[in-house]
Amino acid sequence: MSAISGCMGPALSKGPEVHTVHWFRKGLRFHDNPALRESLKGAKTFRCVFVLDPWFAGSSNVGINKWRFLLTCLEDLDRSLQKMNSRLFVVRGQPADVLPKLFKEWGTTLLTFEEDPEPFGRVRDQNIITICKEMGIAVSCKVSHTLYHLEDIIDRNGGRAPLTYHQFQTIIASMDPPSFAEPPVSAKDVANIATPIEDDHVEKYGVPSLEELGFDTEGLLPPVWLGGESEALARLERHLERKAWVASFGRPKMTPQSLLPSQTGLSPYLRFGCLSTRLFYYQLTDLYKKIKKTVPPLSLHGQLLWREFFYCAATRNTNFDKMLGNPICVQIPWDKNAEALAKWANGQTGFPWIDAIMTQLREEGWIHHLARHAVACFLTRGDLWLSWEEGMRVFEELLLDADWSVNAGMWMWLSCSSFFQQFFHYYCPVKFGRKADPNGDYIKKYLPVLKNIPTQYIHEPWMAPDVIQRTSKCIIGKDYPLPIVNHASASRINIQRMKQVYQKLANYRNIDTWNVPQKQNYIRFENNAVNGNVI
Repeated sequence: MSAISGCMGPALSKGPEVHTVHWFRKGLRFHDNPALRESLKGAKTFRCVFVLDPWFAGSSNVGINKWRFLLTCLEDLDRSLQKMNSRLFVVRGQPADVLPKLFKEWGTTLLTFEEDPEPFGRVRDQNIITICKEMGIAVSCKVSHTLYHLEDIIDRNGGRAPLTYHQFQTIIASMDPPSFAEPPVSAKDVANIATPIEDDHVEKYGVPSLEELGFDTEGLLPPVWLGGESEALARLERHLERKAWVASFGRPKMTPQSLLPSQTGLSPYLRFGCLSTRLFYYQLTDLYKKIKKTVPPLSLHGQLLWREFFYCAATRNTNFDKMLGNPICVQIPWDKNAEALAKWANGQTGFPWIDAIMTQLREEGWIHHLARHAVACFLTRGDLWLSWEEGMRVFEELLLDADWSVNAGMWMWLSCSSFFQQFFHYYCPVKFGRKADPNGDYIKKYLPVLKNIPTQYIHEPWMAPDVIQRTSKCIIGKDYPLPIVNHASASRINIQRMKQVYQKLANYRNIDTWNVPQKQNYIRFENNAVNGNVI
């Protein structure tokens, strides 16, 4: 795909020597990396750099599992570069501070990087482009983190991001399909290009350990998810071996087994760019055509297209992760309750289904997408009536595949703050849990304190008679907490609160100006019982 408008610095001089730097950020891979390929054209030297900048490294809101995943990604990149007689240069600091110093020291003439469509990344990259222009350094950035150039989608929608998934699908259906994935960069591609490496490279530019970054690793569980492109490609291969799954693909179902991490899971690798979205997209397409002899349904690519939808919605909205100042977000008067928030975040709500999910998230960095729905609804409109921003921050810290756009978009959606207004539809933490985990195996795995509670009480242990609690060696209120709320009354009150919010919307904003899904959902609510629909 061609370089993005606004991402090019001054043209390269016609001198004999080209010294390039490729700046890794999210696209932590050598396959389908058009910006990296661009950096090698006619180059005499090339260096691959990763900057541990404060946006990630200095954030206290990044948990140890996410850090470990990133560091293993960087170690994998470094191993791949060593096979090409090169190394990864890891530097710490603000990109605008550290990169110009390195460019000057290395005599850099060209900087390349993958386009970052998110608002923070766009501002950061524009600053670097401006600096490079002043230094006479050419810049080339390419689209490869998303399937489409998002600005093209926005332009086709009259200069605004589509805010319904149906509208988004209609627009992309009118566009050319995504570009094909480019072949991986290999030792052959860099055979005549040198990477100057000094004897103290590891000390100056090596990948740091968790301990070097100040983490206490005592008691840290072994990683469930190993980062890096090598692992991502191995998982993709295993994923595509599931021909029966691809052939019968439909609405994703949740079983007790699917609640656990899979060796074919790919979402963290897509988030960090260890796996190309375009490679995954076309591998699925090709396999489906071989099996079904037909064009695959859009649902087969749903994981990638929902990701694309949220990225597109966030591209020009700097307040996408906030309620205030966010033009697409319903302004809901959420409560503030630090104690309730902490209990939710640490798996201490007294609802085993919710607590098991949050424990898995904290221990492993991943939870099933329907488990995400359950805990997000519980925190916001379902039970606790706390802001989706609070939940988003906890996911940002703990969830390996949570990136800025998709994480914020998902939380707005599940809290009925944007994209989705069916607030009468909620997830009961007992009934939904029993449906997903009827024998309580999942709960017992992550909440061993409940392992002896009989199956009939495992989802609501406070209902167990005292004698059963004693024989199970788990006294509710002592060994495991009592429920933080009465779900039946809390959910009923919260549906009424949400109804009032939407009635005010109808009063203050002419309902004729709403988009079709908003109208339909509001009318559908009016036709539903106040008790709501319960999963």
